[in-house]
Amino acid sequence: MKVVQKNLSMILLLFIFMGTILVSCKKYLEIKPDSKLAVPTSLSDLQAILDFTKDMNLQSTPGFGSSSADNYFLLESTYNSFTTEARKIYTWNRGDYYFQNSWARAYLPIFDANYCLEQIGKISITPYSKLQWENVKGSALFYRSYYFLGLLWDFSKAYDSASYDKDPGIVLRLGADFNVPSTRASVKECYERVVLDAKLSSSYLPDYPIHVMRPSKSAAYGLLARAYLSMRIYDSAFKYANLCLQLNHELIDYNADADINGKISADVPFKRFNKETVFYTEMNQNDLLNTPSRAKIDTLLYSMYDSNDLRKTAFFKLSSGYYRFKSIYTGGTSQYFSGIATDEIYLIKAECEARKGNVSEAMNDLNTLLIKRWKAGTFIPLSAADGSEALHMVLDERRKELLMRGVRWIDIKRLNKENANITLIRKISGQTFTLEPNANYYALPLPADIIQASGIPQNER
Repeated sequence: MKVVQKNLSMILLLFIFMGTILVSCKKYLEIKPDSKLAVPTSLSDLQAILDFTKDMNLQSTPGFGSSSADNYFLLESTYNSFTTEARKIYTWNRGDYYFQNSWARAYLPIFDANYCLEQIGKISITPYSKLQWENVKGSALFYRSYYFLGLLWDFSKAYDSASYDKDPGIVLRLGADFNVPSTRASVKECYERVVLDAKLSSSYLPDYPIHVMRPSKSAAYGLLARAYLSMRIYDSAFKYANLCLQLNHELIDYNADADINGKISADVPFKRFNKETVFYTEMNQNDLLNTPSRAKIDTLLYSMYDSNDLRKTAFFKLSSGYYRFKSIYTGGTSQYFSGIATDEIYLIKAECEARKGNVSEAMNDLNTLLIKRWKAGTFIPLSAADGSEALHMVLDERRKELLMRGVRWIDIKRLNKENANITLIRKISGQTFTLEPNANYYALPLPADIIQASGIPQNER
């Protein structure tokens, strides 16, 4: 981690001092440091760092878990074209991998956030600077929490009060000094930090952002709803999902809406930065095997969509005899949206209602979403006899709605803690590979160069 953090600090300094975007480490090492260069300390400087979307939002969230989940499969010809490292990812076989990767990429916005937090503490608030100061402070806290959570979902075991104080989490980098040794905090400590930072950020951020690539209070509430859901603390997940929806509850009507590019059958059916987007990020592709051009959608999953469900047209396209996924909400066909959107928040709220036995409320939330997804005039509101049936319906719709959004891996982990018994199976080249519920591999392996440089422990095999 020390090596990576040093490289990230170099990248940041190059960006600030020289206006160079993502210069390679090799090139930087050829540049002699200049003591005359000014250190960015003003509010405008710090806001500029946090607004640098190439670092903070684009191709940034971990993709390793999405590659490891069960929403897709690879044709044998595609699998055989992969490197040995990629084949091991697909078959849940631990192997060494190196920079660049999802782990390193996610620590870049964390580093930037830490730098801004250190600098903002040196700047006094004035009546004229109060809103800008608070936006910088809140945004930096939000970004740190957001990426810590994404890393936890992929690289740590599921949150479990029986073992969370002993299970190794991620490296909680809370400062910009790359000379501070890296250590892995416990899963308990990591989630406590995620929640603390997100709650603090909500006290500083405005209700709505200037742009959805900036954090906001509604995004912080959505982040807390995500975090508590993955912790299986459902009363808190409900609370923050409800708060988020009080600020933004809009949904795209898939029948006809200004946020649809002409036809739902188009290769790019949805506009980027649409009304459902609360906070915009994209998934990093360094560890991503299930890109739209390569991955085929699990056939049983595809069959779950009703013929009148417009998502069946909006999400999928026939390719080589199977269906592939259209990359929605990014305005393109190659990047996966991984940000926070209102559809996800409705589903979090519905799940929590179902778990409390509030059947009518859970079904109301679910039907509010689904009526916007089905062909006009064909949707019959769903009903459930009890909380168990309602929960089953909500979880099915969660998987169908949030496909390729970066949440399936943590969903499998948390649901298996509740005896869902989800077993993953891959068949390739005449072999069958199986990942049993609660296996150690659900805490994905850390990069080999991080282990070598920092000495932190690797995840269990």
